[in-house]
Amino acid sequence: MNAIIAPSILSADFGNLKDAVTMINESAADWIHCDIMDGRFVPNISFGFPVLKAIKKAALKPLDIHLMIMEPEKYISELHVLGADIVSVHLEASPHLHRTVSSLKEKGIKAGVAINPHTAIMFLEDLITDIDLVCLMSVNPGFGGQKFIEHTYNKIYQLKNLILSKNSRAKIEVDGGVDVSNAGRLLDSGADVLVAGNAIFNSENPHATIELLKKTSRNLSEV
Repeated sequence: MNAIIAPSILSADFGNLKDAVTMINESAADWIHCDIMDGRFVPNISFGFPVLKAIKKAALKPLDIHLMIMEPEKYISELHVLGADIVSVHLEASPHLHRTVSSLKEKGIKAGVAINPHTAIMFLEDLITDIDLVCLMSVNPGFGGQKFIEHTYNKIYQLKNLILSKNSRAKIEVDGGVDVSNAGRLLDSGADVLVAGNAIFNSENPHATIELLKKTSRNLSEV
């Protein structure tokens, strides 16, 4: 199985955002990962819907939207109008999570649930068959460029076992500190989607880095 590679636009040069989206369009990447932060759920603010709308206008690939915000359910209709493809909301920020997931799916949006590094996999047990994606945070959310948390490998293993035991079709996405040095082990552990920000946008050749991440997944599928 070839991994889905989702470059995180948060690490791009915001002064040349259209160029960054064009680069992803022309690359081997599969999705465009967009982090929305509100300064409440996480200690940072990224960008809002006007910027997201501009990204969507330029994008030729699906938008993988990660809402690091409180009360994400308030914005489902706006995301639907915008044309969001995949939306992940945080388990920790959504007290009525099943209702939020149902609302996303009713709008034709693939529903994901993101969990912080300290949140146990068992909290997903009652919802795993209803969602399309689990976004495992492998850093503490809110800032790019953080060091990868090694315990993530064990969480991927636990989550994969839960998905298989419940006959769920949910994909496992890993977000934070992903690069070419750990991509192979992440995929071998059971990850399906790799979100990479600094590893791509700070590299000398972003196209080549994306291709290397894809090549890692192809090599694993041939083993």
